[in-house]
Amino acid sequence: MIKTHIAMAAARVKVPPLLAHPALKASIQLMRLDRPIGIYLVLWPTLWALWIASEGVPRWPELFIFVLGAVVMRSAGCVINDYADKAIDGHVQRTKNRPLATGELDPRFALYLFVGLLFIALCLVLMTNTTTVITGLGAVALTTIYPYMKRHTYLPQVVLGAAFAWAIPMAFAAVTENLPKPMWTLYIAVLLWTIIYDTFYAMVDREDDLKIGVKSTAILFAENDRLITAALQAFTLIILLTVGSSFSLHWPYYLSLMGTAGLFGYQQFLIRGRKPARCFEAFLNNNWVGMLIFIGIVLSYSVAPN
Repeated sequence: MIKTHIAMAAARVKVPPLLAHPALKASIQLMRLDRPIGIYLVLWPTLWALWIASEGVPRWPELFIFVLGAVVMRSAGCVINDYADKAIDGHVQRTKNRPLATGELDPRFALYLFVGLLFIALCLVLMTNTTTVITGLGAVALTTIYPYMKRHTYLPQVVLGAAFAWAIPMAFAAVTENLPKPMWTLYIAVLLWTIIYDTFYAMVDREDDLKIGVKSTAILFAENDRLITAALQAFTLIILLTVGSSFSLHWPYYLSLMGTAGLFGYQQFLIRGRKPARCFEAFLNNNWVGMLIFIGIVLSYSVAPN
């Protein structure tokens, strides 16, 4: 009886039309808000940069702007990526159910959504300073061109790395109103790190991509993929050591790099058989890399002498 009354009451509840519309769910999928791993991978380096630029004491307005900005720009990148790939996603096992590939959403809607997200990002960046606004133009350019790179070069992961790392100069510009030279060392580290984990991601689709002519570092590296990604991981750690020296970070940061080395080793273990599921797991594991380094940076400033 109680269950019957609950069911009757639930039936009387009116769901707002917008929330009940199938297009809302499809839009969330288009922006990948239901799969936040990409947001995390953009957000962690952003937080690294904010903490270092502000010497461990970031201001709340900038935290709000850059956290929301990471969500918005990653969503915009997913939308324009699916728009660019709408004709080929249906031929890839992992992407065949995306809203534009299935026809669930109109491609014109995707373009309108992309422009709307960029407008939100513009409103956020206008809350900072002129240097950040000018620097932000690079983020828009990289986000827009990245999806088309896989048709023209085997190095689209380099462009993605440049895009994901672009929050670093923007964060420094927002906090310090300049772009110090050591900051570019951190930028290069994040660029290389992105190439590594997006190569793991591309290894998942390698067989499908070969059939349809999509290019990636996974295809370029071929049987040397494990060796090259391991070398890139070593270079990334060396550059991150340089970052610690350049910004006078303390022992917790270096301890986090030791943990990162362990995670990198585990990722190599995962991809040893090049099985798609394991390669995807190695990709996901990089969320812990970003988190661990962030914790190391935060604790570094907490133990710094006054």
